[in-house]
Amino acid sequence: MRFRRADPNAPAKPPRSTWARMLTAAVAGAVAVLAFAPFGYWPLQILSLGVLFYQVLRAANVKAGALIGWAYGFGWCAAGTHWLYISMHRYGDMAAPIAAIAVALLALLMAIYVALAMGTAAWLRQRWVLSLPAMTLLVLPATWTLFEWTRGWLFTGFPWLATGYAHNTSPLGGFAPIVGSYGLGWLAALSAGALLLLIHPLHRTRWSALGGVIALYAAGVGLQYVNWTHPVGRPITVRLLQGNVPQQQKFDPGFVLGALQMYQSAITSAPADLIATPETAVTVLPHQLPPGYLDGLATYSQQTGSTILVGMPVLDEQQRFYNAAVGITPSGTPGPYYQYRKHHLVPFGEFVPPGLHWFVAMMAIPLGDMGRGADVQAPLQVRDQLVLPNICYEDLFGEEIAGQLASAHRHGKQSASVLLNISNLAWFGDSIAIPQHLQISQMRSLETGRPMLRSTNTGATAVIDGKGVVQSLLPPEQQATLAAKVQGMGGMTPYILYGNKLVLALAALALLTAFLLSRAARRGRAAQQ
Repeated sequence: MRFRRADPNAPAKPPRSTWARMLTAAVAGAVAVLAFAPFGYWPLQILSLGVLFYQVLRAANVKAGALIGWAYGFGWCAAGTHWLYISMHRYGDMAAPIAAIAVALLALLMAIYVALAMGTAAWLRQRWVLSLPAMTLLVLPATWTLFEWTRGWLFTGFPWLATGYAHNTSPLGGFAPIVGSYGLGWLAALSAGALLLLIHPLHRTRWSALGGVIALYAAGVGLQYVNWTHPVGRPITVRLLQGNVPQQQKFDPGFVLGALQMYQSAITSAPADLIATPETAVTVLPHQLPPGYLDGLATYSQQTGSTILVGMPVLDEQQRFYNAAVGITPSGTPGPYYQYRKHHLVPFGEFVPPGLHWFVAMMAIPLGDMGRGADVQAPLQVRDQLVLPNICYEDLFGEEIAGQLASAHRHGKQSASVLLNISNLAWFGDSIAIPQHLQISQMRSLETGRPMLRSTNTGATAVIDGKGVVQSLLPPEQQATLAAKVQGMGGMTPYILYGNKLVLALAALALLTAFLLSRAARRGRAAQQ
């Protein structure tokens, strides 16, 4: 089925070349970045996907559809993650041309997922001879979602700028506690497909598509008033430290002692139920600290009743490094301390894929090959609340955080009531990476119905409530402390219980429906013959 031309009597225009469609798709992909923080123009995400789907539907063949998807993915990734150049060149000492090429190569690699999604959709249309509504409402949203989900876990995953993150403040955000960020991406793609039907030749189809979009967004608004979780225990006071330590000096041996003294002073300047530092606020191992450093913090903890969580590297019995958060509690004698060890590591920054040590050797990244913590780790008790830490990049993997909460529930234990992210994003300067990561944390709150605390080196240090709303926020690139009172939340959202299973089932059901419709149409045509 074809799109209707404005003037049926006008002479047909020559078909656009695949290169022209690729260029259009690349621009649309780059524009889609404006849907994310700090810009927040989420309707552009829908329009951008609509442009992509239209170009793929007009593609000459399956190969052209895949190339169009590849161009879109390149534009999206290059525009949205250009800040990686800062970490590799400015702080990783990589030559500027090589750093630029590395960013471009990453964009080309990540674009393969979009190419596969659009190529698969084009192939299914050709094989199943699908109608336009079946393509725009069933196949394209499903393949988009399945390959975006695949991008989130294959080769350790790179889910940054997943479609759903653009909709934490849109009406679709009401669905986040049910289907998570990938579910929001599917709904965004479904919206884009429905809008394409507004130029369908049949009036009934156009009005049905418009009515469906209105109903979808109305349901999303209504779901925002549903309370999936409930307050538990008494609120806790928190102090979140933002050290603003320059990345160039952070690991400089001549600067380490000054940073240690600064954080010690900031921690002990005022008591709170929970005092948290950023990731690797302490850059040396425990045995390399000045004598009595941790014992002094433990004494302060006991005297004031403050629980202190310090980001620092640790060693295990096999002398393996871990990126960790060390918790010092008011009860008991100094040590052994609570530890949360980061388990989802950053490729090239925290672990080296086999055969690629030569690439890491080109960058001056300390602690670049670390061990992995356990997938499920105990939360930290802070008075009436259980605080579950995650470290920097782990915040991107909502299914893993939800899995930890669900694991406690399945084993009859109390799930964590507060989430805490400690990060060091100084690697990326004052770039859009900072608000993008804040938006990701907001999505984790929406999915789990729990507040998220963020203690970061240069930003964004924030307190987010269980509805994904930023309650308090420090200005970036300033040395400061954020003090707040936080209410923990208990209960299970559907996303905690089922993770991404719901949206994967919906995508699979959409493809099955498209197949059944195709088979029914073929049988009908055969009967007429």
